[in-house]
Amino acid sequence: MTDGNESEPRVFTVETRFQKLARQPGGISREKAIENATAKIEEIKPTFDDWVGTELESLSTLIKTVQAGSAQPDWIEAANLHSRQIRDAGTTMGSELLTFIASSFCEVLDAIEAGAECNMESITCHLDAMFLARQRRYHGMKPADVPELTKGLRRVVEVVSTTPN
Repeated sequence: MTDGNESEPRVFTVETRFQKLARQPGGISREKAIENATAKIEEIKPTFDDWVGTELESLSTLIKTVQAGSAQPDWIEAANLHSRQIRDAGTTMGSELLTFIASSFCEVLDAIEAGAECNMESITCHLDAMFLARQRRYHGMKPADVPELTKGLRRVVEVVSTTPN
């Protein structure tokens, strides 16, 4: 019960260490930081395709060991690490389709890790889709440019995440 003496809650902001550091004098302007970041991205873009190839080959090798029944118990974390790295770098490097597929794959792996059935077809489907998206003719494509693929992958995620183990 209230006694009629209610007060409005007091809202206050907390200044974080990062905010304090960001306001310190010196450093470079926001525009210069963006310019430097853009230049660095352009510098590493030529190596991105090779890096993705290495990540996908590592992922492919890992999945083959799972299929053969000789994978380590932590294989799902390793697969998720590779997939997350591809997802996190993809859009920055102009590979939105690859990012979409890797993100979808992360959802499948997360569902399996949470107890959903480990459906190897859903895993190989996503791996094959990432290899496909890496091909030259798919560079620069967005998920909306290949609606059948994106719709199919969404359906795979939906089925995997609702399938109990």
